[in-house]
Amino acid sequence: MDFRRIDGLPPYVFTEVNDLKLAARRAGEDVIDLGFGNPDIASPDFVVDKLNEASRNSKNHRYSSSRGIPNLRKAVADRYLRRFGIELDPDTQVITTIGAKEGLSHL
Repeated sequence: MDFRRIDGLPPYVFTEVNDLKLAARRAGEDVIDLGFGNPDIASPDFVVDKLNEASRNSKNHRYSSSRGIPNLRKAVADRYLRRFGIELDPDTQVITTIGAKEGLSHL
């Protein structure tokens, strides 16, 4: 089968970054990997417990809105104000994503 449309898609940026990183390491460069988020420590028990509790709530069995849950966006804006002194409008300046890669793809 010929998939011309798929072949025309740009390469996945994080695969390219990973290839560059591997090439640099092979060339003897000292690379600090700030990429793929694969923690090497266990999640704290209280976090796992809360996730288990939340997974049993049927309200959480649906997709959230693409911009994120309004209360969560407000909580993010409030934290930025407390921690960094930066005022953000939760309706126009805050979104939630499933991770940094998704967030970067929206830029």
